[in-house]
Amino acid sequence: MKLETSKGMRDFPPEDKILRNQVVEKLTSVFEKYGYSPIETPVIERYEVLSAKAGAGDEADASKETFRLSDQGNRELGLRFELTLSFARFIGMNPNLKMPFKRYELGPVFRDGPIKLGRYRQFWQCDVDAVGAKTGLIDSEIIALALDVFKNLGLDSYIEVNNRKLLKGLIEFAGIDLKKADSIIITLDKIQKLGVDDVRKELEQKNISDDKIAKLLSVFNMQGSTAEKLAFLKGILLSELGKQGISELELVFSYLSDEQKKRVVFNPSLARGLGYYTGTIFEGFVKDSKVTSSICGGGRYDDMVSKLLGSDKDFPAIGISFGLDVICDVMKLSKSIVEKTVSKVFVIPIKTAMKSFEIVQEFRSAGINTDMDLCERGISKNLDYANSLGIPFVVFVGPKELEAGKVKLRDMVSGKEELLSVKDVIKKLK
Repeated sequence: MKLETSKGMRDFPPEDKILRNQVVEKLTSVFEKYGYSPIETPVIERYEVLSAKAGAGDEADASKETFRLSDQGNRELGLRFELTLSFARFIGMNPNLKMPFKRYELGPVFRDGPIKLGRYRQFWQCDVDAVGAKTGLIDSEIIALALDVFKNLGLDSYIEVNNRKLLKGLIEFAGIDLKKADSIIITLDKIQKLGVDDVRKELEQKNISDDKIAKLLSVFNMQGSTAEKLAFLKGILLSELGKQGISELELVFSYLSDEQKKRVVFNPSLARGLGYYTGTIFEGFVKDSKVTSSICGGGRYDDMVSKLLGSDKDFPAIGISFGLDVICDVMKLSKSIVEKTVSKVFVIPIKTAMKSFEIVQEFRSAGINTDMDLCERGISKNLDYANSLGIPFVVFVGPKELEAGKVKLRDMVSGKEELLSVKDVIKKLK
């Protein structure tokens, strides 16, 4: 048997998993700073939830890429392709939650789609969502949170922002039937990925006339600052939807500081490929990276929970999802040093196994990640081992050192060695 992973699935050796854990820690620290609390939902959902009209939409790639399965009771199930639908189902099943309800969730999702750098068939999403807040203040908070995430990760990134109502206003402006809006928006979402020419061809295949396509695409060539673009759109968008989209964007931008606005770009062609978005939408990108995929994305989905419930009750909702895999790919490409182990010190016993084990336990009790030779190797092979893993410090425990009540500490970077007591070694390493 040839041993291999399933297509689009990956193993993570220590150097990758250590980085992923570090990224998760930095993400959750920002999430919790903004008052979002953790929840967890199942990887497997009933297929009727994943395929609900309130979800991604029939034409969205995510809907077509769902992994489907059934249990022994012949119930139709599926692997979740995102965390948002599971969150909406959770809200619908817990009607007594206090609003606004703010949560974050991290976990694997699955899509049976094409594979490239930053895109896999099993990948982790790290989501932040809030339900129960109607005003643009929460939209601005999510954008501010994303900017803080970028800062915490040390990424030179920015966020593109748009509004679904504005997009529908542009579709009306071009003279296209609004019944086709969701389908058109999914096509417009491919402008940055495929280019204008391919998008034009796809719109032609959807029986949109050349003059209407030209009118729609011409708007996306506008230049200028955010204020200038919005002013231009105010002059051409006369429908209520268009006006409302512009008004909502102006409110969102008004809450952001001048410093934050430097990292926020109004992009009227930004569409997001999922069918459930209703208002503000956004995507984050890293500047000057080989990874061109967005590292985060999200927006308003005010109708999802009520549609899942078949209820008239209002559940205004907004969220953003950070892609752990794509973020780690970006950071791996930019990192000069890769951590291969969590160990900070390696203890080498020299015919002192029992005492060395006691010392190792002292280091661990002091909160120092410690490993030791378990194979009775010579000093040279142990140093090669510690060096290959990038362990920064080695402690030699020999009979002469113990007689003096000390151990020998070697800095593996500088090569400097010191005779110190165990307590002094702990102080130095701490």
